[in-house]
Amino acid sequence: MDLQARPWVESYAPGVSPTFDVPEGTLSDLFDASVASYGRGGALEFFGASTSYRELGDAVARAAAGLRALGVVAGDRVALVLPNCPQHIVAFHAVLRLGAIVVEHNPLYTDRELRHQFEDHGAKVAIVWDRVVPRVQRLPADIPVTAIVAVDLVSAMPRSRRLALKLPVRAAREARAALTTTEKLTGPRKVVGWRALVHHRPLPRRHPRPAPEDTAVLQYTSGTTGVPKGAILTHRNLLANAAQGRAWVPGLEAGRETVYAVLPMFHAYGLTLCLTFALSIGAKLVLFPRFDVGLVLDAARKSPPTFLPAVPPIYERLAAGAAERGADLSSIRFAISGAMNLPQSTVRTWEAATGGYLIEGYGLTETSPVAAGNPIGPTRRPGTVGVPFPGTDVRIVDPEDTDRDREPGEAGELLIRGPQVFQGYWRKPDETHAALLDGGWFRTGDIVRMDEDCFITIVDRIKELIITGGFNVAPSEVEDTLRTYPGVADAAVVGLPREGGGEDVAAVVVLAPGATLDVEGLRSHCREALAAYKVPRVIVQAEDLPRSLIGKVLRREVRTQLLNDGLGAEGKGDSR
Repeated sequence: MDLQARPWVESYAPGVSPTFDVPEGTLSDLFDASVASYGRGGALEFFGASTSYRELGDAVARAAAGLRALGVVAGDRVALVLPNCPQHIVAFHAVLRLGAIVVEHNPLYTDRELRHQFEDHGAKVAIVWDRVVPRVQRLPADIPVTAIVAVDLVSAMPRSRRLALKLPVRAAREARAALTTTEKLTGPRKVVGWRALVHHRPLPRRHPRPAPEDTAVLQYTSGTTGVPKGAILTHRNLLANAAQGRAWVPGLEAGRETVYAVLPMFHAYGLTLCLTFALSIGAKLVLFPRFDVGLVLDAARKSPPTFLPAVPPIYERLAAGAAERGADLSSIRFAISGAMNLPQSTVRTWEAATGGYLIEGYGLTETSPVAAGNPIGPTRRPGTVGVPFPGTDVRIVDPEDTDRDREPGEAGELLIRGPQVFQGYWRKPDETHAALLDGGWFRTGDIVRMDEDCFITIVDRIKELIITGGFNVAPSEVEDTLRTYPGVADAAVVGLPREGGGEDVAAVVVLAPGATLDVEGLRSHCREALAAYKVPRVIVQAEDLPRSLIGKVLRREVRTQLLNDGLGAEGKGDSR
């Protein structure tokens, strides 16, 4: 490799190789290798219940056979609508073993959000948290889901916890209701229980295997425009990004790390850092269906974490909770933050609490997702997102003319090329053509600067996505919902900076003549159609919206005006 072509390798941490070769094989090969190498070692832990690599491998082979019996073949899409749980890991690798394609979904999505994705990918089989089964049953009849596999989270817990949840006390009933349902899962579509799925004889090893260039996952993202699109990620893309992660962290001890999955695995960040990277190093993966400070600190007493990928608010809450309870977090040697800005105050607090490093990385769903990171060592540079990952090339260009490279230190759009870059958007050739340039360069839509040591600082986003709590919100989706509320003539949605990092969803609405602003009514209306994190926290009224000459709403001007009005701090500006 020409070091002049990738000068950032000189800023890598000691022990990180300047060269990188993508491993051979597929994610199924990677999984099988881990089962063979770490068979008796702990693979998963869920509320104290442990699963070894050998047991996990057997469950995957049985689930693959069960899916084959339901008619799943290579190239089929299989929808996963699950929180973090052992069944999620098993389902993911079982689908891939058949050469089929995993489609991840947020189980908190509304009927409308699920409908759009199911209409787009056309999965015939869905593996679904039992509490969400009624939502999938309500999908229109023309959506081709013929079978639903219902997953009861409680069944994966240790016997003592299952018994405790059956106690005739209010706390137990509420805890159980949050984890599973007592409703009969009837409807127009066939429902199969998870136990029935994994009751099959294991899939024979001779069954045809996927190829490295086969699609492994469709990961939905809003990309640079409004409606969510399925990013096509191959086995090679995801295998490469897991290997890049291993190369980036000097000092990893294969078979001895404990990774905490507090990030949802239906998100690209959680999928790679927890579901593929962790298992590739023979780590024990401790699963949490939702983030809860108490649950994490309780689990840390039995299985102290060593590696924690998360977002800034999680680090802040864990550090505060540990200080309050006198809990020890010093086992965490590596912590990687992503999906939103990492305040330097959070870095100082976390590193004082653990004695380990907290570094910031950068990526997008379209890059599997990690493309850059701060070195894990003294050369890190807080306030930046680090330098390009091994095997990754970047350019900083004029966003109006991507053939023109910016001079060093000048702001421009970040382009990325590497083995982790996706193959395009599912069934959207125009959007794919706009995002992927000749030579394999992906347009990120992010405006950045690179300093003399090749550290990247995010300056702005061309795209108008809002990042709140680590999740992407497409303004147009929220605007469409607001416009269906009686009395709302038009709306513009933007992100306002939140104290401590991230953004709040803010809406400016124009009312029809005679209508009055009903902030809580608007929010209730949004909650019926949108996931909670998409519901505007700030809603204000305006006489009109700034527009271009062709009538397009200028969201940047909307955002600037709100900031000039003093909005943007958390909790301010509910109405005007």
